Amino acid sequence: MADGARSDDPAVQKQLDRLEMLSPGRDVLGLERISEVLNRLGNPHEKLPPVFHVAGTNGKGSTCAFLRAAIEAEGLKAHVYTSPHLVRFNERIRLAGQLVEDDYLAELLARVLDISEDINPSFFEATTAAAFLAFSETPADACILEVGLGGRLDATNVIARPVATGIAALGIDHEGFLLSPEAGTPDEPIVRIAWEKAGIAKKGAPLLTQKYAAEMLQVIADHAAAVGAQHFPRGGEWDAAIYEGQLHYIDRKGRIDLPQPALAGAHQTDNAALAIAMLRHQDALAISDAALRAAMGWAQWPGRMQHLVAGPVTRLLPADAGIWVDGGHNASAGLALARYFADHEAGSIDLVIGMLANKDPAAIITPLQDKLASVTVVPVPGHESHGRENYPEMDAPLNEASDVTAALTGLSPDAGRTVLIAGSLYLVGDVLKANEQVPD
Repeated sequence: MADGARSDDPAVQKQLDRLEMLSPGRDVLGLERISEVLNRLGNPHEKLPPVFHVAGTNGKGSTCAFLRAAIEAEGLKAHVYTSPHLVRFNERIRLAGQLVEDDYLAELLARVLDISEDINPSFFEATTAAAFLAFSETPADACILEVGLGGRLDATNVIARPVATGIAALGIDHEGFLLSPEAGTPDEPIVRIAWEKAGIAKKGAPLLTQKYAAEMLQVIADHAAAVGAQHFPRGGEWDAAIYEGQLHYIDRKGRIDLPQPALAGAHQTDNAALAIAMLRHQDALAISDAALRAAMGWAQWPGRMQHLVAGPVTRLLPADAGIWVDGGHNASAGLALARYFADHEAGSIDLVIGMLANKDPAAIITPLQDKLASVTVVPVPGHESHGRENYPEMDAPLNEASDVTAALTGLSPDAGRTVLIAGSLYLVGDVLKANEQVPD
């Protein structure tokens, strides 16, 4: 599915237009093209500061946010590469703490595209090359990379010597790419997903993993052993838990008690713990306990269980209404939403949802079903998305609106309502932009 990236800067948009014409316009897995592009650029990926590489179906972006927060709390500077962006393409590339500037971004994309037209890189491959080029040219103390899709064949996996790798929560997603038949791969879908993510493991580097089903953990352990990676699974070499209002973490170096993460959702505890484990199992950077504590409150990850502040969108509803946005689009995300609202929101939810045509609406609807007062289906601007007819049967009224504004103004004027806008990061990005709440 085409990325559909747009920029208000004409120079950046010119390069994005070139990329859209060159790129296959879909997700493409494999390391051959990205390796050749990087080779022509002088292999900038071999000139990066210490790299932290994070994979996972859900939570990898939040884990990156906690890593960045801890490193910056230590007074160090970090490059960060994440995807997708919510409002501005620049969000994907953070240089030494700051989003890449438009002028430099346009230059980076032009340099990549000028040398790779005959290679026909995918959108993600070209942007990954641009990020590595920028990271190699800008001083920093660390580099944090979020896997785009899978792990084994993701463009970020050209990094040969990370200082630590991590795998966040696992679930079924991107079935068309990660579950296609291939000789010698696991048959069970969720085990195949685990095997693909384990592909980021590297010789001599610690691989930190969450708790998974036994067969998933085994395939990860087997792959780590095969490549010579040091595998540290949660519950064995390290662990973490919330009690008495604090996050208690323990590993072979000892125990540390931290505040609960400020990011909303119980699942953020797991993401924070994984980031802590990655930092405490590497030796390239010294990160103090004080920095880890500060990171719990510093970490920000827009578009994931984010509360809208006062703005043009919130003014469409009564002042006492609470509006949340979340870009989750798979079953794991649906369960995380359900757990959050079960724990924190006593009332019912008016759900405004837009989901891409290659996602399953039931993944979000089913876990939330008991809390739903109404469901309003909206299109995802610029992308093929599900209409009302593709949504599962439910007790709550099912409506359809032309956009989020129409959906919100069409809600019954009940006071004290909770509204959740969810189903797609593209949709969430449009809402944040409309509410003048642009990530920075």
